[in-house]
Amino acid sequence: MGAGEMATGIAHRLFMCGLTSILMSEAPAPLAVRRGVSFCEAVHEGAKTVEGVRAERIEDISAIASVWERTAIGVLVDAEADFLKTFDYDVLIDATMMKKPKGPLKRKGRAGRFFIGVGPGFRAPDGVDAVIETNRGHDLGRVIYDGEAEPPTGVPGVIEGVSASRVLRAPHAGMIKTVKSIGDEAKKGDLILYVDDTPVYAAIDGLVRGLIRPIRVWNNEKVGDIDPRGEKRHCYTISEKARAIAGGVLEAIMHRFNLSGCV
Repeated sequence: MGAGEMATGIAHRLFMCGLTSILMSEAPAPLAVRRGVSFCEAVHEGAKTVEGVRAERIEDISAIASVWERTAIGVLVDAEADFLKTFDYDVLIDATMMKKPKGPLKRKGRAGRFFIGVGPGFRAPDGVDAVIETNRGHDLGRVIYDGEAEPPTGVPGVIEGVSASRVLRAPHAGMIKTVKSIGDEAKKGDLILYVDDTPVYAAIDGLVRGLIRPIRVWNNEKVGDIDPRGEKRHCYTISEKARAIAGGVLEAIMHRFNLSGCV
């Protein structure tokens, strides 16, 4: 569930490990900032390739077989995950990263399937079978079979000694109008985007690593990301955090289907 950066990192890792029958669901207007590495761009563009793996938008669940035959990942616009009522699957991963308690998503799925919750809002084994820690630090990527992930810190990760000032947030609710593009150089004070008529400026020097599409956003929504390292490839490659989380998901799946009984 979800096709943003973290979900993309998970899908990419699974795909590269041979688990290629992957279907992702997304909202009609994804709130993705790191669009250079998010399969949810297929919602707008029809297809999106991240580090050699291609995802394609499908209009109906019946089209997923043909996408898999083309060795691609399917992206279905279905924010409520209604497809789970009828679709047969082995593993369900909720990587929407909403950072708050989730609804009873598992009840839409079929009994006996393996359900993984990514980040806060899930508790194992009550609501899900396994939880993946998403906070940076010692436990990042850890698989939790009894308990829940740490609550969100609300503080962006530190890059080159920079934390909150590298993240751009909407000063109020409104429509986005971008000025810069992903991969562009930005200097402190440069105009990056508007929310309605309100300008949003870069607070540091770096590259525009992430930038939300021109959609309507809520107050304080994350709308951009300036990377002080200045490495353009970082704009288009999966982050170390997403890879660590993906490793935890892969571990949980391998444990469930290949090494059950070892706990």
